[in-house]
Amino acid sequence: MQKAALLTQIKDAMKARDKVRLSILRQINQAIKQIEVDQRREVTEADVDACTKKLLKVTREELDALNKADAQSHADRIADLFQQADILSSLLPTQLEGAALAQQIDELIDSLQATTKRDMGKLMGALSKQTNGNFDKPAAAAYLGSKLV
Repeated sequence: MQKAALLTQIKDAMKARDKVRLSILRQINQAIKQIEVDQRREVTEADVDACTKKLLKVTREELDALNKADAQSHADRIADLFQQADILSSLLPTQLEGAALAQQIDELIDSLQATTKRDMGKLMGALSKQTNGNFDKPAAAAYLGSKLV
């Protein structure tokens, strides 16, 4: 998502009075502004996606921690975190998974002539470059583990 699209979504969330979505979009916008100030450059679409992924990761980690704790006393917070995670996931580009991911990995194995598990890091790096990191990493690692000796 580009910065202009983010600002448009913020305005739409304000008009719709969607407080949860607005809060999340503002968090992403604040992270983007921090990048602009710290690094003195314009943000790219990859920066916006990275900020969104980082917020999603933090939200999921908090959700996991609360699930391990007493769920009864944190039921409202858990529901809020699920809603936030859904919103953040919807803001990210679709991830490559399933058959499309397997096909991409097979093509990479052929092109890089990878045969052993030692080549796994090279393959994951190449896959990350091709897809801009938008793939199911655990599934890719499992598939690579089964394909390589």
